[in-house]
Amino acid sequence: MAPVGRICKEDILESQSSFAKYDISPGNAEIKTAPPSKGAITNGGKPGMPSTSGVHELLECPVCMSSMFPPIHQCPNGHTLCSNCKARVHNCCPTCRYELGNIRCLALEKVAESLELPCRYQSFGCHDIFPYYSKLKHEQHCRFRPYDCPYAGSECSVSGDIPLLVSHLKDDHKVDMHDGCTFNHRYVKSNPQEVENATWMLTVFNCFGRQFCLHFEAFQLGMAPVYMAFLRFMGDDDEAKKFCYSLEVGANGRKLTFQGVPRSIRDSHRKVRDSQDGLIIQRNMALFFSGGDRQELKLRVTGRIWKEQ
Repeated sequence: MAPVGRICKEDILESQSSFAKYDISPGNAEIKTAPPSKGAITNGGKPGMPSTSGVHELLECPVCMSSMFPPIHQCPNGHTLCSNCKARVHNCCPTCRYELGNIRCLALEKVAESLELPCRYQSFGCHDIFPYYSKLKHEQHCRFRPYDCPYAGSECSVSGDIPLLVSHLKDDHKVDMHDGCTFNHRYVKSNPQEVENATWMLTVFNCFGRQFCLHFEAFQLGMAPVYMAFLRFMGDDDEAKKFCYSLEVGANGRKLTFQGVPRSIRDSHRKVRDSQDGLIIQRNMALFFSGGDRQELKLRVTGRIWKEQ
């Protein structure tokens, strides 16, 4: 008996394994965990049930390769895909070319409820096991999830743990590394009028056995060009709150100061900058600190990091 539904208008002779015409970003694919080793937890530990690795393959969207969560859709022939990809493939099954309609695969959603799976960051040190529908929520906040590279000068795609990122910043981005909890840095720019070119710098400090990123850059705040310095902590937010820092810039009998808590590198560089959580120096004041000749920017930023008791 033929399945209920209509064949999509696209050429049905097209290779069923090709999804290139769909705008699917490989960056959205879930990180794959290693197949369960001998003794790994199976379907809730229930005898006679298939292993989670086999069922997990059934729960993998054939388009984006990510795990599927309700609503899971299926075509009249029973081929499944996730709700995000349903819109991307224009309601046309990528396997058999039949229209998808609005059929839910309730059986597969029910099977998923019985699964217990390891965190996707198992290789980074998380060894907890979670029900299938709790796993995604945990992974969004897992303390073992990798950090993104904190370098602000490029769209760097490197991620990993802190030791890896420290080596990456030093070797690949040639970032200056300093030991100690105080700093005294001089920033010079020959043409301070070119704020739109975003003068910026990054320095990493090893302090209290942890690493901190000191950022300094120029950008437009509304219509006003400004300079900003701020500190980020290479770790999670709960650890960052154990530290404080201060920044100071000045000359000619005047100074600006800022005191705050370093932000975790979990917050992107742009998010911290746009929140103005740091020492902000208006360009006219920056040029005054530089001597007032308006031909060269010369700012000396000092500060220190300390641990709250």
